[in-house]
Amino acid sequence: MPQAPDIVVRPFEPSDASSFLAAVKASIPELSSWMPWFTPNYGLADAQGWMSFCERAWRDKAEFPLGIFDGSSGQVIGGTGINQINKTHRVGNIGYWVSTPCVGRGVATEAARRSAILGFEQLGFGRLEIVALTHNLASQRVASRMGAVREGVARNRLHFQGRPHDAVMFSLVPSDLTQTAGNYDG
Repeated sequence: MPQAPDIVVRPFEPSDASSFLAAVKASIPELSSWMPWFTPNYGLADAQGWMSFCERAWRDKAEFPLGIFDGSSGQVIGGTGINQINKTHRVGNIGYWVSTPCVGRGVATEAARRSAILGFEQLGFGRLEIVALTHNLASQRVASRMGAVREGVARNRLHFQGRPHDAVMFSLVPSDLTQTAGNYDG
């Protein structure tokens, strides 16, 4: 197995806003079709608003957004985390994105795996899902590489670009994470 990339995965802090904005700006052409909030008009006030949302979400245990940071420079290079939480059944969804200059280095796979470690070991989830549009092959590859099990295609599972779309459902349970190197950093 290739060596894990040198990254840190931790909750965002208010001081991360400028670095987050730079990562977003570097990725707008590639990610705006997947994430509609990635727009050319995204500015510092938007990034600061996201940092505030992240603090509230963690405090309220509503969701658990995480930043992905370059291990050397400390700059934001993406995001991951657990959202769409069903507390009754201890189920959550893992999402991830990586800034365009860092794509292809295994960053998303490692960061999503660390989100799963956090979810299972510290937050007590029993199941984590990854839901990817059927044509989002890069996201599906990340899910497969981190050991998630492909369960099938869920019809009309995601609302994307104004209409429902089918999506591939992946899941992780604690026993799926056999490799624990690179624990959660937060």
